[in-house]
Amino acid sequence: MRFCPNLNWKNLFTKSRNFAASFQRASTTSFSSSSAAAMSNLQILKTKLCIIGSGPAAHTAAVYAARAELKPILFEGWMANDIAPGGQLTTTTDVENFPGFPDGILGGELMDRCRQQSERVGTVIYTETVSKVDFSNRPFKVFTDSKVVEADSVVVATGAVAKRLPFVGSGDGPDGFWNRGISACAVCDGAAPIFRNKPLAVIGGGDSAMEEATFLTKYGSEVHIIHRRDSFRASKIMQARVLDNKKIKVIWNSVVVKGYGDENNQRVLGGLRIKNVETGVESDLKVSGLFFAIGHEPATKFLDGQLELDSDGYVVTKPGTTKTSIEGVFAAGDVQDKKYRQAITAAGSGCMAALDAEHYLQEIGSQQDKSD
Repeated sequence: MRFCPNLNWKNLFTKSRNFAASFQRASTTSFSSSSAAAMSNLQILKTKLCIIGSGPAAHTAAVYAARAELKPILFEGWMANDIAPGGQLTTTTDVENFPGFPDGILGGELMDRCRQQSERVGTVIYTETVSKVDFSNRPFKVFTDSKVVEADSVVVATGAVAKRLPFVGSGDGPDGFWNRGISACAVCDGAAPIFRNKPLAVIGGGDSAMEEATFLTKYGSEVHIIHRRDSFRASKIMQARVLDNKKIKVIWNSVVVKGYGDENNQRVLGGLRIKNVETGVESDLKVSGLFFAIGHEPATKFLDGQLELDSDGYVVTKPGTTKTSIEGVFAAGDVQDKKYRQAITAAGSGCMAALDAEHYLQEIGSQQDKSD
């Protein structure tokens, strides 16, 4: 570019800067106006405690909070993370390890009862999915598409979704074997009659897969670990336990490409089609059960980084409590538990969260009384 000596560069720069500032003010005003308009269309609710979730943790927290007269509002979601209200238990059949049901109970029925109990004691439940939260100011704000709740405290109990692999026969449709031989929780389902004294398989290569395979040896005639690589990523001690177990066999460098029905009952899993990723050779593996052990994904994306998360995306809580990195916000259930992941432990932490929230509200109430 050629330099023009007669051009007043200082004046030009000043005008440009003023124009930019004016444009920014106009944009900000426009954005604020649109945000205000959007907010004006939302129904505003106020509560001492807002609970986000629909599983055992959420409903246990709701029962305890309602009995403490906190008048909780609970958002159970609508197909949040592709799961119906009620959480992971709605994707299972018989639940035999939840106390109080000696004959077992269907997962969906158990969660229906939890929901009925929450409502009976006074919880207000909305079948809406929380899209975002604002924990930067008090009261906290919880948003859905039609509502914004202003809450003095919040319990996050959104759970974690078991990761599954997509292959022919892995789904829960009429041609799939999900809950009919395929599961994602050996501890939950491994003792079921359809798996006893039958050959079983586990997909995975981490500590969870080692634990699941070892657990299943109590019930299955043999257990196959199918792993896509030639080595495990599990800890050495967990690997040693598996490799030394005579009931466990490892199928290296392989993936499942298809699940098919039993020759005597096409409605339940009878075998797997396995492909060696190095040679491309396919083979059949006769098993009556397949367990995914490839991890879980905690439902924390809607938090948008406002709470401290660990490297796997789980909410970090202070040891022995449900307190998160923000005072007044609590987390319960599988969203903060990557170890146990059981309905009963989730329910226990839901109780803890409600009690922690109640104590917190008492503290801020007494502080406000002193300031008044």
